Amino acid sequence: MKAIRLAAAIGAVLVAGAVTTIADTASAQNSGLRPNFGSVRLRAGFTPDPYTVSVYAGGSIDAYTDTDLPGACVGNISDAPDYSVTYTAGRLPLVFRAVSNSDTTLIVNGPDGRWSCDDDSFGDGDPQVVYRRPRSGKYDIWIGVLGGSGAQAVLGITETPR
Repeated sequence: MKAIRLAAAIGAVLVAGAVTTIADTASAQNSGLRPNFGSVRLRAGFTPDPYTVSVYAGGSIDAYTDTDLPGACVGNISDAPDYSVTYTAGRLPLVFRAVSNSDTTLIVNGPDGRWSCDDDSFGDGDPQVVYRRPRSGKYDIWIGVLGGSGAQAVLGITETPR
């Protein structure tokens, strides 16, 4: 089953670009838990842009083998989200990025219940998830680590895709 999901995810990546969005709402990840590093409310046009927060990425759960997340979601993560953003949308895109000296990943559960996952779209082992037409609502964010259990990282939230 994982092989089929992985093949489907790779196909989606090849068609849609490096970020995979999958409408799988079942997962072991618990967005009802208190985020590890807090939360924020942002409105379209927020300042400062980018809004940044330091986190310790990773955890003891392997997103690929130990969860029901879509096959494109990888990295060691925690059960609770690392950060939560309640966003009031406007006409601007919404972008989540993680920057670290380690190889990090992003897993985002959007207001519609869809999972978006990325590994290296921001370059140099750093992930980026872009919502070109974001919805208003809560975005729960997990920052994973490949090849380790944890690492210092900075989560950046911006309305300026590159």
